[in-house]
Amino acid sequence: MKTNEDNGTKFINGIASAAKSSSKATLELANKTKGVVINSIDENGNGEIDIEDIIIKGFKTPGVKIDREKFLRAEFAKNHSKEVIDEAVMFNPAHAKISSKEIDKIASEVIKYERNFVSGISAALGAPGGYAMVATIPADIIQYYGYMLRATQKLLYLYGFPSLTIEDNEQVLDSETMNIMIICLGVMYGSASANNAIKAIGRALATGVEKKLLNAALTKGTIYPIVKEVAKYFGKKMTKEVFAGFFKKSIPIVGGVIGGGVTFMTFEFSCKLLKASLKDTLLSNPNKYSENVIEIA
Repeated sequence: MKTNEDNGTKFINGIASAAKSSSKATLELANKTKGVVINSIDENGNGEIDIEDIIIKGFKTPGVKIDREKFLRAEFAKNHSKEVIDEAVMFNPAHAKISSKEIDKIASEVIKYERNFVSGISAALGAPGGYAMVATIPADIIQYYGYMLRATQKLLYLYGFPSLTIEDNEQVLDSETMNIMIICLGVMYGSASANNAIKAIGRALATGVEKKLLNAALTKGTIYPIVKEVAKYFGKKMTKEVFAGFFKKSIPIVGGVIGGGVTFMTFEFSCKLLKASLKDTLLSNPNKYSENVIEIA
């Protein structure tokens, strides 16, 4: 990974070497390359850019999948005995009587750590280029959401969620895991219904709702309509983000600097929204969680 100093240099060089491009030429180039960009991202084969594509591609990227046990053991090794850590791994940190204050502190450090990598992703958007730049657009998007997926997994594990089902062979996700990730991303972008859904999932896990009932709620029951709602929102958002990236690359007037700053700030804000939601579940905080949530039948 590049250092923040390197990223700062990129910002400066991006401005210094920025080249002007007419909007008409840019539009023509965008139309010609739209199909190329979509095909490079479309993982589920539906001919569109959607959040499932981004999640699948993200988990295929080395380093995005987080091993729950290794992560928890590493985070709690400094301050806790093996017995406490074993209980945190077997159940969850709250069950092991690890204080919410400590968990919150580690969660904040996680967000800061992942944010620092994200801060320079958009710096290169100021670089001019023609068809050669098309291949870099999906990489920008996947890299950004890859760090978001990393942060999401870590926060889920800190606040009591079990290991996600992600097969090592090509990082395949089952439907339940995919839908949990979609809901988490919805929470990160301010969806009230997704926030309600994550609390319902937390309560179901805390009260021992059978896995098959929870999975049914995620894939065809009470939570599934929220998954579809969030996915629809992201479908529009993904398309805009991908081609906004295209235009920023084609019209590089300080676009890289603005993009980098916005990416940095929105990433941190989004992660904090998820952190706040996960803190308020029966799974992580049985004394203070919000009770007005979806019922999982």
